[in-house]
Amino acid sequence: MHTDSSIAKPPVESFEAIIVGGGMVGSALCALLAQAGMQVALVEAKPAPLSLENATSKLPAPRVSALTPVSQRLLTHLGAWPAMQKTRVTPYQGMQVWDAEGSGEIAFSADEAGVAVLGHIVENAVTLAALNSQVVDHPNVTPFFGVRLEALQRASANPSKQASSGDWLILDDGRQLHAPLIIAADGAHSVLREMAGIEVASDDMQQEAVVTTVTCVKPHGGAARQAFIDGRPLAFLPLTVEENDHYCSIVWSTTPEHAAELSELSREALGEALGRAFGYRLGEVTVCDKAHRFPLVQRHARHYVQPHFALVGDAAHSIHPLAGQGVNLGLMDAAVLAEEVVHAWQRGAPWGELSTLRRYERRRRFDNSAMLGLMKGFKVLFGSHDPALTLARNLGMSGMNQLVPLKRVLMRQATGERGRLPLTCR
Repeated sequence: MHTDSSIAKPPVESFEAIIVGGGMVGSALCALLAQAGMQVALVEAKPAPLSLENATSKLPAPRVSALTPVSQRLLTHLGAWPAMQKTRVTPYQGMQVWDAEGSGEIAFSADEAGVAVLGHIVENAVTLAALNSQVVDHPNVTPFFGVRLEALQRASANPSKQASSGDWLILDDGRQLHAPLIIAADGAHSVLREMAGIEVASDDMQQEAVVTTVTCVKPHGGAARQAFIDGRPLAFLPLTVEENDHYCSIVWSTTPEHAAELSELSREALGEALGRAFGYRLGEVTVCDKAHRFPLVQRHARHYVQPHFALVGDAAHSIHPLAGQGVNLGLMDAAVLAEEVVHAWQRGAPWGELSTLRRYERRRRFDNSAMLGLMKGFKVLFGSHDPALTLARNLGMSGMNQLVPLKRVLMRQATGERGRLPLTCR
């Protein structure tokens, strides 16, 4: 009879970096590090990577992102974009935003910005599948799918281990992974962030997003549209399915009570409600899918880094979907962190030490904070019923619509052209 002490423990597997979370941001970061030559482990709770064959169906997936040209350049660098183009992406050359409570309206165009497109609406599943395909078969990547974290073991907490060597992850199947750098890319409710003891400032937006897919009588014309209805933004994001440009992805950020009402409507009644709220700008609306709901909470980690440890994407910050910037911010986290880490690794410097990781935090925290603050400001501005503020915002929108130079600056910001971009995004 064997005792527990006689059972051999699995050997520790060592890597140069470990990424927990195989979503869009985690997969992009994994691809960046692996393509630079680093040995990377990717740990993901889902049982298998997503393939492009399984990522799309005739009906678009409900969750989409507005990928900026900067994000497109990163995805092109990684080799993911060509596969995404062959699957399904929808470019948009125009944006229209208006206040349904007044007369304020502003329109943006790619021509005014001097770019080919303002961005692309892409199903998250398509982006994820293309990125997964870049990492699962890469010789420098060891994927661990279908496993969960049991513990984070810090070298600094164990005097018998050298703190400079990095930390350990214990998986639920008993395996132990070690690396000089461990990265949490496991989402807004990051288990790894909690294990590391990093606090998060949360701001409940007191809203829920109602998401579905619709077809409209009028074609979308390659334009993204958003109306502010009593402080509740309703977006019609263009989708093209088999050359049919009458599809749109709907995101209505509204009160929890209204979200519950919308989700309980029949498809016919929901289509009527959407068309009416949108002023029938695209004609009658037909709902193609059920209404999905999820709460909106903005979060920002107090710190992005610790020795041998970093947060990226939603694990570091989650944002209101108003401007569709969440995934773009996360991809930029991945690109900046990879640039700093690879630079240190290539010159033989300790890439997991705090001095290296703080350069990443300095480069990303301001941009992320500014975007979080902007989204909160928009909610306050458009949620106010004060007559003076209503008049001011309508006059401001209409006046700004005439100022092409100012609009061009705003559009460059919206397309991701902010600050010092990583080389992989230029």
